Amino acid sequence: MPHPTDMEITAAVLFAVALVHTFAAKQFERLSHRYPRHAGLWHLLGEVEVVFGFWAIVLVAAMALLASGAEALAYAESRNYTEPLFVFVVMVIAASRPVLRTVMDGVSALARRVPLPTEATAVWLGLAAVPLLGSLITEPAAMTIAALTLAPLVFRPGIPERAKYFALGVLFVNISIGGTLTSYAAPPVLMVAGTWGWDSAFMLAQFGWKAALAVVLNATLATLVLARPLRDLADRTSRHAAAAAAEPRVPVPIVAVHVALLAGVVVMAHHPVAFIALFLMFLGFTQAYERHQSPLIIKEALLVGFFLAGLVVLGGMQRWWLQPIVGGLEPLSLFFGALGLTAVTDNAALTYLGSLIPGMAPEAKTMLVAGAVAGGGLTVIANAPNPAGVALLRPGFEDGSIGAGGLLAGALLPTLVAAAAFLLL
Repeated sequence: MPHPTDMEITAAVLFAVALVHTFAAKQFERLSHRYPRHAGLWHLLGEVEVVFGFWAIVLVAAMALLASGAEALAYAESRNYTEPLFVFVVMVIAASRPVLRTVMDGVSALARRVPLPTEATAVWLGLAAVPLLGSLITEPAAMTIAALTLAPLVFRPGIPERAKYFALGVLFVNISIGGTLTSYAAPPVLMVAGTWGWDSAFMLAQFGWKAALAVVLNATLATLVLARPLRDLADRTSRHAAAAAAEPRVPVPIVAVHVALLAGVVVMAHHPVAFIALFLMFLGFTQAYERHQSPLIIKEALLVGFFLAGLVVLGGMQRWWLQPIVGGLEPLSLFFGALGLTAVTDNAALTYLGSLIPGMAPEAKTMLVAGAVAGGGLTVIANAPNPAGVALLRPGFEDGSIGAGGLLAGALLPTLVAAAAFLLL
């Protein structure tokens, strides 16, 4: 391992501090209630989406002090912010009323045709079908749609906190592995697909069918856990569904334009100039037909983009210790190493570092990606769409925040299911 520079050591320390801050975010939220005089500051520090952006700013400031302002700016400008921009854009469009109502109406229609309780069936579809849809519309879009579909069903008062965390863990794991049916939808797969020559046929044969089985099993387990609370709250759920159904339907041409713009953004996911242009067209269209819109989730999407941009800045200086670990493990050890490491660093960054290692054996490549996607639900930072889920679902949790420890505990079983599917099937 090459000797790290002072700046790399500083970046590693700040990265560790940011991780600790992530796990302590819920405590800051509680401090905001205990000390209302400074509630704004405590609330800001308790926003999980703010954590990595905040410490990335500290890193750039430290770089300016230790080196120079010009070097700090050069480093910040050298980072690739395409993914944060894409997640911001796709969140806003996917959460728009025409898109969301179309998906929710489809889920409701399917749920009514299944000879099982409607609420439980809708939850199962939200935890299984929508994550697998992520292989087509990308994981961030699937996370947005799934979170907003499940929020009024599961993430609300009356559902036990432990059951909510289990459902959240299942959602995050299923989104992470549900995007592996194609070669472009999951960020950790996208990082290596071109370099290693993996196409969608390869992904479906090596990963996709295994992931689909794990997704179905995880969703079934979560639905069984939630069955009784959902049954107890069935009347309230029915009233909510009736109120939603009473809203005026969005005309088909409006829906078609929204879906076309979302599809265009997905196709142009690696070309920010193109997908931002489409986003500006989307904003203009929503203003022209405002009566068919709900308020856009601009704030939530901006916070998620800020989080991911901070992760890009902080994560860019962790290669000195991450890459030797990835490159020094045998295939099976690499699987478990990736499974653990992805909890403390973005899984796309982990697979990208693996793609830089020359002469990696085919089995090692498969184990690296399998471990990275299987562990994608363990923490907020493990997978790029996770901050989007946190931003949209945290109002349904106690204190309006999601504890990192609760998420980790809730994701353990679905992670083991995903790991077993990739290793044993």
